[in-house]
Amino acid sequence: MKRDQRGPQRIQENCGPVAPTHLEPATAAWWVEVVKSWELDPHHVRLLTLACEAWDRGVQAREVLAEKGLTFRDRFEQVKARPEVGIERDARIGFARLLRELDLDTDGPAEESRPPLLKRMR
Repeated sequence: MKRDQRGPQRIQENCGPVAPTHLEPATAAWWVEVVKSWELDPHHVRLLTLACEAWDRGVQAREVLAEKGLTFRDRFEQVKARPEVGIERDARIGFARLLRELDLDTDGPAEESRPPLLKRMR
């Protein structure tokens, strides 16, 4: 019996959407829920997948930080932030921006897809 070389199918017959296999189980379940609940164009599915990947990356960084702490000492005994601090921060920012781009709010599409201008810029 040969293994299917095409990789996972995004949508299977009578089974509904299938989340990318590299996502964590909880994130994959959320991916499936969103795809079932919303009519997404193909580029929105890609944005959703990127958002899920960012979420998983942030969770991975938080797990390392919980185990090893926020800081370490370098070779000169100076306290430095662990690289995972930046990874978690970047993952949060990426996740938030991708969700904003997906615009899954139930109130209808926002007038602008950008955050409001600061008062000094108006």
